[in-house]
Amino acid sequence: MADKKLVEAITSMEEDFAQWYTDVVKKAELIDYTSVKGCMVIKPAGYAIWELIQQQLDAMFKATGVQNAYLPMFIPESLLQKEKDHVEGFAPEVAWVTHGGLAPLQERLCVRPTSETLFCDYYKNVIQSYRDLPQLLNQWCSVVRWEKETRPFLRSREFLWQEGHTAHATAEDAEERTILMLNVYADFLENVLAIPVVKGRKTDKEKFAGAVATYTVEALMHDGKALQSGTSHNFGDGFAQAFGIQYTDKDNKLKHVHQTSWGMTTRLIGAVIMVHGDNSGLVLPPKVAPTQVVIIPIQQKKEGVLDKAFEMKDMLSNFRVKVDDTDKSPGWKFSEQEMRGIPLRVEVGPKDIEAGKCVICRRDTREKIEVSFDELEAKVAETLDKMQVEMLERARAHREEHTYVAKDMDELRSIFAEKTGFVKAMWCEDQACEDQIKEELSVTSRCMPFEQETLSETCVCCGKPAKKMVYWGKAY
Repeated sequence: MADKKLVEAITSMEEDFAQWYTDVVKKAELIDYTSVKGCMVIKPAGYAIWELIQQQLDAMFKATGVQNAYLPMFIPESLLQKEKDHVEGFAPEVAWVTHGGLAPLQERLCVRPTSETLFCDYYKNVIQSYRDLPQLLNQWCSVVRWEKETRPFLRSREFLWQEGHTAHATAEDAEERTILMLNVYADFLENVLAIPVVKGRKTDKEKFAGAVATYTVEALMHDGKALQSGTSHNFGDGFAQAFGIQYTDKDNKLKHVHQTSWGMTTRLIGAVIMVHGDNSGLVLPPKVAPTQVVIIPIQQKKEGVLDKAFEMKDMLSNFRVKVDDTDKSPGWKFSEQEMRGIPLRVEVGPKDIEAGKCVICRRDTREKIEVSFDELEAKVAETLDKMQVEMLERARAHREEHTYVAKDMDELRSIFAEKTGFVKAMWCEDQACEDQIKEELSVTSRCMPFEQETLSETCVCCGKPAKKMVYWGKAY
């Protein structure tokens, strides 16, 4: 009975997806709740996933010329006020520091919700000439936003992220960088996290406060809800004008810089859980699994079994591998490996050793493969690669099955009443229609995809001539 208990503790996703998610993040020991409302402890198992995300994403940024820096976590109120749209967009979520020790501060300090204003303040001092451009900086840090409703990884009052902030000589250079970073995000989500995405532009209503254009990568979770998984913003020269960031061009004329910013957060861990997890727990793509292979010795007290398990660990030194030599039963260890989402389980017992082979079991499909010891390393490499590819294919198939088309409001209503997923529909670009759809159906425009299609000639809402195809969905 003890072996089953671990899995029974998880609510099934069909019964209650939100509860299933909470059970998984707790039982897989990714997070713990704290006495600070809306903030979480990211436990070692969760943080190890973040470290792998960070390492791989950081390398991709650096390959495009980006360097890391670190700016203060406090922003003076006067600095935040400089860009009107920006401060209005963030005002409801800002946490303020009013005292330093026992003394009231002369000016309130905001705990950064994002760092545009600080980067602008920095750039205005370091950019003088066209020779100082481009500036390509990123910082890994935490930010604070006073969210009313919080959920582990998806929305917390303090979260970890990276925020890139770049400055360029021309509008074209800024737009090119904005799209480049969006493509980096899309590649990372698909090739590392095995999450397929729709790339596109946010509507003006949904764009970042202070941006000229916001681009997004949108992913579909297993329950049919959308998750904004990364954004890239083109600021034009709006911030530069507000903060006086100017440079002398080759023709000796004074010009304003053009800026971008782009970010991804720990909500990506939530995305991995909700795209790939099942009723036994986590299913981690091999590239972000802190442990890729767990070796489970069967009848480990028998002579030679543990020795063989550790010998196999040495054979697999190119992978993130561990031996589970605890005194729990094999069945319990299998359940634990499944709960924690470890991609491959290798089982070895006295009979296997005698026969010169072991059994590999895939976490995602539970397929079992017999492998001789001398082929073990090659087979593990091949299986992990195959698993990475097939997890993306399965997630893509799931998204395609849950993407619908609506030509008019009746169709849009009935789809969202009966189904969950993305709905593609045409739009006239009038915000009144976007507002009406949101109000009536509790769905938002996710993006205007780069890959446009003409589904009909008229707007899904008002029937006037359509200008853009939009993905709509319910979001986290």
